[in-house]
Amino acid sequence: MVRIVGNDIHGERKIIAGLAQIRGVGYMFANTILNVLKINPNQRIGYLSPEQIKSIENVIKNPSTSNFPSWFLNRRKDVETGEDKHLITSDIAFTVRNDIEREKTSGSWRGIRHMFGLKVRGQRTRCTGRKGGAVGVAKGGRVMPGREGAAAPGAEGAAAPGAEGAAAPGAEGAAISKEGSEKKEAPAAGKKEAPAAGKKEAPAADKKK
Repeated sequence: MVRIVGNDIHGERKIIAGLAQIRGVGYMFANTILNVLKINPNQRIGYLSPEQIKSIENVIKNPSTSNFPSWFLNRRKDVETGEDKHLITSDIAFTVRNDIEREKTSGSWRGIRHMFGLKVRGQRTRCTGRKGGAVGVAKGGRVMPGREGAAAPGAEGAAAPGAEGAAAPGAEGAAISKEGSEKKEAPAAGKKEAPAAGKKEAPAADKKK
């Protein structure tokens, strides 16, 4: 293992591929470093001498000292110092986070877009960049999972009136007819039936054989 600028690189990898693992160092940047230092890019990184490793670290940290062109650097005309820099490893995320916070504090258009999570660089937003659920009209006739309660009101409204209107009248008529039959059949307690009109019973004493 070879440690370069705080990154552990496996010694069996080629130098150009191993340097490209460092955040902030791409393939072309690594190739330019090796060309400046006159190192074979196909050599295994485990065979580098300590002097070569130190020279590579110095070039990565300060590429301007090795006559690198300014367009090769990823931090040109820094806001605070105005210098051309090249950021690597954790400095990239730290600087980007500070830039965004400065834009938000100043209330610029870019800062407002960052605050609402919208696109900042003029991209389309009509058909891309949407966050959240799908936009559109919900289709009817299907019950979505977890929405069983939505079907209950319709079913209740369809079944309850018909069932109530069909069952109640019939049951009420049956109860009335049953009550009338009971009134006719049950005689009043303590009352004797009146004899038929025009008929008299003969006394038992007058009847002789």
